[in-house]
Amino acid sequence: MNIETNRPPVLDEMVKVPGGTFTMGSDHHYPEEKPAHKVRVDGFWIDRHLVSNRQFARFVAETGHVTLAEKPVDPDDYPGADPALLAPASVVLMPPPGRVDLRNHYNWWQYVPGADWRHPRGPDSSIEGLEDHPVVHVAYEDALAYARWAGKELPTEAEWEYASKGGSDGSEFAWGDELVPDGRYMANTWQGEFPWEQQALDGYPWTSPVGAFPANGYGLFDMIGNVWEWTVDWYQDHGRIQRTCCTLDNPRGGSAEDSADPRTPQLRIPRRVTKGGSHACAPNYCRRYRPAARMAQPVDTSTSHVGFRCIVREPGEG
Repeated sequence: MNIETNRPPVLDEMVKVPGGTFTMGSDHHYPEEKPAHKVRVDGFWIDRHLVSNRQFARFVAETGHVTLAEKPVDPDDYPGADPALLAPASVVLMPPPGRVDLRNHYNWWQYVPGADWRHPRGPDSSIEGLEDHPVVHVAYEDALAYARWAGKELPTEAEWEYASKGGSDGSEFAWGDELVPDGRYMANTWQGEFPWEQQALDGYPWTSPVGAFPANGYGLFDMIGNVWEWTVDWYQDHGRIQRTCCTLDNPRGGSAEDSADPRTPQLRIPRRVTKGGSHACAPNYCRRYRPAARMAQPVDTSTSHVGFRCIVREPGEG
């Protein structure tokens, strides 16, 4: 038991977020964020920092967990797939040498055999010196396994968004209405023209150590930028959200079946909501470094810019 705070050790390095009502979503940015609506959440504890490589390595050492990116793909799950794509691999951001068509994300995202949490930029890379950076290349099942090992859970989209706001409910960003107030970088995002020109004016061209940027009003770090974060909610497209949303206690709804990408009907891969944006979010392409922003992430896919943090709900809450 932690003597100073008289709370269980599992809550160390966590912050208590009080329950309340807030405005979820936005009517002023991307369609998938609509409609803005009032949501009520109960109080909960949430990790002060993103889960780091150091913490994930301890989990792997104690459990022997093998991440999805480290396993070969079952060809029965992907009939007709190129055999080369069935080897253990993950998706890595590979900036092109110059301007490319922004409508085709394959111009900068590549499926790299041998990329995983230990090798974040490919098989010849390592996490040496990155122990305090957020763990990446973790699929949803990996994040969930870690949370259960730690005696925690993953947040809902509403819980995450509420915590991200830090007690402020009227600002565009988690810290106010200016992206770089008085020239101060508040989060690890992309400076320059995405995806080829990374000026790294905030000091980090890729991930940054957890806690490198200012905390929000609740004392939480990296709720915006650095890496996207998994939530437990199934993703819904804009049209379905508009039809099913929203009440105070049912912020968006959703199901695994409805979460699959309608653009690939031959592959019905469920998608979960990720939140917060990442170091790859840029004004010219992805202004998703805001609490209301959301992204659909297939549960069978890990990438170099998606990580997670955990929560603990109060008994009888959540």
